[in-house]
Amino acid sequence: MNATRNLSPVPRAPRLNAVEADSIAGSRTVSDIMAGIGRRARGAARRLALATGADKNAALRLMAERIRARLPEILAANTDDVADAKANGQPSAFLDRLTLDGKRLATIADAVASIADLPDPVGRVLATFERPNALVIERVATPLGVVGVIFESRPNVTADAGALCLKAGNAAILRAGSESFRTAQAIAEAMAEGLTQAGLPAEAVQLVPMRDRAAVGAMLAGLDGGLDVIVPRGGKSLVARVQAEARVPVFAHLEGVCHVYVHAAADLAMAKKIVLNAKMRRTGICGAAETLLVDRACADTHLQPLLAMLLDAQCAVRGDAAAQAADPRVTPATEDDWRAEYLDAIIAARVVDGLDAGIAHIETYGSHHTDAIVTDDPAAAERFLNEVDSAIVLHNASTQFADGGEFGFGAEIGIATGRMHARGPVGVEQLTSFKYRVRGVGQVRP
Repeated sequence: MNATRNLSPVPRAPRLNAVEADSIAGSRTVSDIMAGIGRRARGAARRLALATGADKNAALRLMAERIRARLPEILAANTDDVADAKANGQPSAFLDRLTLDGKRLATIADAVASIADLPDPVGRVLATFERPNALVIERVATPLGVVGVIFESRPNVTADAGALCLKAGNAAILRAGSESFRTAQAIAEAMAEGLTQAGLPAEAVQLVPMRDRAAVGAMLAGLDGGLDVIVPRGGKSLVARVQAEARVPVFAHLEGVCHVYVHAAADLAMAKKIVLNAKMRRTGICGAAETLLVDRACADTHLQPLLAMLLDAQCAVRGDAAAQAADPRVTPATEDDWRAEYLDAIIAARVVDGLDAGIAHIETYGSHHTDAIVTDDPAAAERFLNEVDSAIVLHNASTQFADGGEFGFGAEIGIATGRMHARGPVGVEQLTSFKYRVRGVGQVRP
């Protein structure tokens, strides 16, 4: 199969408006609708598991083309979503995550196309060994099956999740939040067109066609065996609910309480550059720094310039006594501030008594997401990298690199902070499982 197959126009299903989408359950129960979605996804997953790498890559490139071709419609849908979010009083960080423009949408399409350039993760021989009885055993990467993604205000998740699941041979069931529903629907329609043009089942990427919260409950229950894993992308309450109620495995992080620790041997110019980027590049992403730790051994020279830089950049600082003494604009920090994921132009700051105290603070208050040290001392850097138990640890680099694209994964479906199967950016390799292929010549067990 190649990318020129079936390029005739694809009939489009009429888009449901918000009222129509919400009323679907009036004629059928939510559980019936969701069970049907699960059955169709399972059937699509069986076909995808047998698709060649060329088949999947052709589909990904066509999906990207359709997203670009439908730019006016997607942006119009997004304009409506953003208008509703503003009317509902959503904060600026939320609106930033929700809003698309031509550049952001082009980036989304490029990310989908770039996944086609990644090696096919399915069928990789992970290990081969021969037993004393001459059995030859291979561990081989296989698709997970059907992946459910529950997300809120980030429209790019529709494209990233659908494309990554496809590359790994999985079907995807996507449940968008009500705030991004129209945008997600428009993107999903474009992706379905690309799948159809490539000769793969459109049901490989399905968007839940309703805003009813009962749909989330049906997914958490596993869709009668139709769902193999769930990835939540959203706020603390959503992720906490998924982790508490899901009956299938979950790839997720609850919060991104990320730290930058400026060690005694940190270069001030480098520290300023990294801290400003880690906090202020995009304040609403999970890799944004929320706490600044400054070593007492360099506080006299480093603390005030770092705080002044942040404050001058319109970042509010909540600090301990030392931080307050360094700049009168710093307000007192409470115990809750050390655990806060602000997702806004706010940072907590404190002075710590050396590397041990810095690591202890991160262990006590952090969320095991992403943490960085700034230092010119290689031994201190190695201790930090080895001892901080986070999914991503960095030396002399911004926490905002906590992103699958920056890791060379093409895109990510989320960041996982658990310790089973996947950790850190969840890309195509993390969306596979494995099986054992055993070859014999007639052996039987004595």
